[in-house]
Amino acid sequence: MKHNLADRLLDAVDEKKNPSVVGLDPRLWRIPDHLKEDAKESTDDAFKAAGEAIFEFNKGIIDAVHDIVPSVKPQVAFYEKYGVEGIRAFKKTIEYAEDKGLIVIEDVKRNDIGSTAKAYASAHLGEVDMIDGNTVSFDGDIVTVNPYLGYDGIEPFVEVCGEYGKGIFVLDKTSNPSSSELQDLVTEDENKIYEVMADLISDWGEQLIGERGYSSVGAVVGATYPEEAEKLREIMENNLFLVPGYGSQGGTADEVIPCFNDDGYGAIVNSSRGIDYAYEDDDEFGPKEFDKASRKAALEMKDDIMKSLEKGEKVPDGW
Repeated sequence: MKHNLADRLLDAVDEKKNPSVVGLDPRLWRIPDHLKEDAKESTDDAFKAAGEAIFEFNKGIIDAVHDIVPSVKPQVAFYEKYGVEGIRAFKKTIEYAEDKGLIVIEDVKRNDIGSTAKAYASAHLGEVDMIDGNTVSFDGDIVTVNPYLGYDGIEPFVEVCGEYGKGIFVLDKTSNPSSSELQDLVTEDENKIYEVMADLISDWGEQLIGERGYSSVGAVVGATYPEEAEKLREIMENNLFLVPGYGSQGGTADEVIPCFNDDGYGAIVNSSRGIDYAYEDDDEFGPKEFDKASRKAALEMKDDIMKSLEKGEKVPDGW
């Protein structure tokens, strides 16, 4: 088994002294015009031009933040919409980010059962069978998964994580407003569904707990539900949380603090739009300096979270 993913991620967080993640969600209409013009000049194929503009935009952001954050999180939907060329940009983004020393979270929310789940896990985290042997395909470090089908849909991912030193974040209490329609339903035992799911995630992750006490099977817990996050932190003491909802979705740094354990670890906080398109609201940097605006926003996020960790007396030792 390769080096435990949770250990690797926490080491990266310590190195940067920063538990934040930059989401890479490319919306073509918000990408600076000069990148799109350059892409159009390079090809007559509209899909190829879109893919090239997306990749160059991502490169600019990665170059700007790779020494600040431990991880990036490309959301596959924004790439799939452009077909083959979008997927090509997705794969190139993963490779470029990893070359820069970043841990890549593929936000793909995969789920199925049996051989199909195994195929997803192999494609994104492990190796795929080829005519002349096996090789990696997307080769991300972590993927997001949907647990609705139960452990049948999770076990293949857990097995691949163990073999290749990778990780998963399982959807639990998500940041969207309608999450309560299902996740807050109450069982006969008077537990809410998100609490039942937390117990399952804790059990699923026991076999992948690393030397630092955290499992490579983590949970997605939204910043917009701090009270629920506090309950979930008690249930999933050894599971890392991926925390969306900070910034553009309304979650604040103070609201993400319940996602952290008392040792100051256990959570990584994501911001996508607030960093990707920071240049739109920045008086100092315009479209041609979008990367500098993104760097500035990433530093502000780091500072914001650190102040809240200090307020909550949860700053890790040595920071």
